[in-house]
Amino acid sequence: MNSRHLTASLSVLAGALAGPALAQGTQEPDVQDTMVVVGSRAPTEISQIPGAVWVIDREQLHEQIRTGADLKTALGKLVPALDLAPQGRTNYGQNMRGRSVQVLIDGVSLNSSRSISRQFDAIDPFNIERVEVLSGATSLYGGGATGGLINIITKRPEAGDGLQLSSEAGLTTGFNDGDDLDYRLAQSMGGGNQFIKGRIAVAYQDNGRHFDASGDEIFPDIAQTDLQDNRSIDVMGSLDVQLAEQQTLTFGAQLYRSRFEGDRGVYFPNLDASSPNLNDAEIRDGLDSDRDPATDRTLANLQYHHADLLGQDFYLQAFHREEEASFHAFPYPAPSWSAPDFYEFRTSKQNTEVQGLKALFDAAPSDALSVTYGVDYDRETFDANQMIFDRATTDASGGLVQEASSIEPRYPGYEIDTLAAFAQGEWQVTEGLQLSAGVRRQHVDVEVDDFNGVPGGANDYDATLANAGALYDFGNGHQSWLQYSQGFELPDPAKYYGKSAEVSVDENPLSAIETDQVELGWRYNGAEWMSQAAVYYAWSDKAVENADDLSVIVVEEEKRDYGLEGAVTRYFDHGFEAGGTLHLIRSEQKNADGDWDKRDARYASLSSATAFVGWSDLDRSARLQASRAFDLEDEEDRKIVGFTTVDLTLGQQTEFGRFSLGVQNLLDEQYSTVWGQRAAMFYSPYYGPEYLYDYQGRGRTYTLNWSLNY
Repeated sequence: MNSRHLTASLSVLAGALAGPALAQGTQEPDVQDTMVVVGSRAPTEISQIPGAVWVIDREQLHEQIRTGADLKTALGKLVPALDLAPQGRTNYGQNMRGRSVQVLIDGVSLNSSRSISRQFDAIDPFNIERVEVLSGATSLYGGGATGGLINIITKRPEAGDGLQLSSEAGLTTGFNDGDDLDYRLAQSMGGGNQFIKGRIAVAYQDNGRHFDASGDEIFPDIAQTDLQDNRSIDVMGSLDVQLAEQQTLTFGAQLYRSRFEGDRGVYFPNLDASSPNLNDAEIRDGLDSDRDPATDRTLANLQYHHADLLGQDFYLQAFHREEEASFHAFPYPAPSWSAPDFYEFRTSKQNTEVQGLKALFDAAPSDALSVTYGVDYDRETFDANQMIFDRATTDASGGLVQEASSIEPRYPGYEIDTLAAFAQGEWQVTEGLQLSAGVRRQHVDVEVDDFNGVPGGANDYDATLANAGALYDFGNGHQSWLQYSQGFELPDPAKYYGKSAEVSVDENPLSAIETDQVELGWRYNGAEWMSQAAVYYAWSDKAVENADDLSVIVVEEEKRDYGLEGAVTRYFDHGFEAGGTLHLIRSEQKNADGDWDKRDARYASLSSATAFVGWSDLDRSARLQASRAFDLEDEEDRKIVGFTTVDLTLGQQTEFGRFSLGVQNLLDEQYSTVWGQRAAMFYSPYYGPEYLYDYQGRGRTYTLNWSLNY
């Protein structure tokens, strides 16, 4: 058995990646000795990883949460290559290095074949121990990781004398009116001994209405839904058992509910006009719907580790995830968008269920050679329906009263079985030089149900993905690496099939849309400062895009993304520190003449930067930070306007707990979110005027937070 794996035995299958906490640490961590699970899917020191990796620890994450930020917003400000976040429920377009991100909780993927972008509407930050991030395409974790991986590691129970309790409470407001108030409560308890220990926690958040910097109430996001008037509860339990000296068993379970609970909605005064339209809409009381926006998720995760099975470390993971996503009622023009005779309100509910097994062996045939290999299997099932609301009722109420008249299928149901084998090896050639390589072979069977007269069918496909890298340690805190890697994504089968009988399931199998990437990187960890940077180039010859009717199409199109990501933190005397992150990216697509054009602004990532100064001692802390999203314009002159926001946090530790005051958007910047600007491009004019979809950023807010461990 390789002893380096014992320290991370509880997190090996829970981790898919990790890295240095370069984005705003508060101390000087010995980053390169940190044990993480990345690259080879086994616990490995960061100093052995040829790639840009980041760890956001509990304190760094909660420093952002104390400003009033949600999880995706916090990560967007801490992880250089991750786009700054939208502020609604969706994280659509929050890419890494311009491409899609795979999000996991304790090693269980939250991504599905049906591309519903709600991976961060999945857990309360109170239950997060750290977040581990790998930038760039990866070939070991299946589809969806063409831009990188984000693995959320949950809090585990700790042994100790007596019951261990943790409490937290917070309030957020912009002082606009009585409805402008969010509050959160959280409580956990745990304990145990060296043989068995457990933890259970409940976190609750209740959001009010949100207002922009002008003091105007923000229009609800009727396309992908938002988090105004939203209540969420996250119940999480975990149990760790020491079965024998070299055997451990861990179990985790989660129940997460996040749903709209308000009565404010969009009123359309012209629905019953002789020429109906969606103009002159306003926000009013009186919303009453038979189906409200919601995300409901359950998760169970069982992990077993044997530290010396056939002379190797062995890890086995079994998991089950169920998810139900409901959307806002959407006004569909009929019979055509250009000259509608009426608008029909509909909303969908989409159900996903995934279960699987992962088995992994980690062997060290010699001091210079290590090999990780294993198999993954999972089964995903999907179905969806849409509730159609009574038109006479919606017309008479301006769309506020939504009474169900029928429920119909929304997309074709499907079942996907995936079986994959992988292997990863590392060879320490000299004291400074390490070489690594790996491969993943994946077979996928797809069965699609009949849908609205379009016959279903079955098909299958295979994908082989590889990686290779070289890492050199200069022995003075500096390291450099060169890496080639692959990742892939799938077109959404629910939107790809069922559109027309011309798209036969049997004769048109899905295929992996592969991304190739090369990167050159460097990192340094010293007593006074630490930094990491990488330049990368990623390319593919196919792309998945949305048609005008919001179905997906696969286009034969060469696409490339190239750029620079980096972060630096400088430590000064007396507890002061300063630093920032930078991500410069250019996304391009090849046109019919063979020239490279700027990529469509609906899909391309924006360059971004952050900067911060901070100070802390044993009891107090202060931090001022700024985040900038730069402008983006494509070849068709579609433009996303960038913006800058500034945040402030102050903290004080007392004998009664820690108190903090956070101010988000300190300068009260008026701006349209990136998602809002993209949504206007996607939905307008086909589904109404731009203002219906241009989701605005929240104005200045104040957050008071209290926490206590006892």
